[in-house]
Amino acid sequence: MKPYVMILAMSLLTQMSWANDKYEQAMLKNIEAVYDAETPESIQQAVNTFERIGGAEKDKWEPFYYASFGYIMMSVREQDAMKKDGLLDKAQEVLKKASAINAQESEIVALEGFIYMMKVAVDPASRGQQYSGLAMQTFGKALGMNPENPRALAMMAQMELGTAQFFKSPIDKACATARGALEKFDSFQSSNPLAPRWGRHNAMMVVNQCK
Repeated sequence: MKPYVMILAMSLLTQMSWANDKYEQAMLKNIEAVYDAETPESIQQAVNTFERIGGAEKDKWEPFYYASFGYIMMSVREQDAMKKDGLLDKAQEVLKKASAINAQESEIVALEGFIYMMKVAVDPASRGQQYSGLAMQTFGKALGMNPENPRALAMMAQMELGTAQFFKSPIDKACATARGALEKFDSFQSSNPLAPRWGRHNAMMVVNQCK
């Protein structure tokens, strides 16, 4: 019976490997679609696919993470404040699904902070007090989980810069944080082929303000 057991085990492993490869290929294709998107409609198509994949892959946090990221990118392009808010609400809602799968993933927490940061941007005067501290607290939480996460540092630098400019105070702290983020981007490594790659541009925008 042992040869049959070994054949069955090998067959199952082969099927699992094939399924995982198919999952990664589908994810990578749509991740690139979001990164390279020229229109909100093309982002929405990728987001729809991520949500379908997330519905099928119950133990994977990445589909819901990238669906949330897609909604954020759509909100960045949206000019209407109410529509922008609606997209950020969708981003927050779908990110909760990613967090339910892996609450200890620092990338998920950093993206949550990004949502709060974008909420501030909708109306800084009336929302700064509510969301600025929440965003900074969330970025700090992400860095507590993984001090090497460059995206959390890059977003924190943007928040520090925005706060300093709003209050017309020195931007030295934001500059230092942004430079630290760039160092982390240079050294960042992940065994996950679907790990996020965005954020360097955000850190560079802050550094350029420091010149």
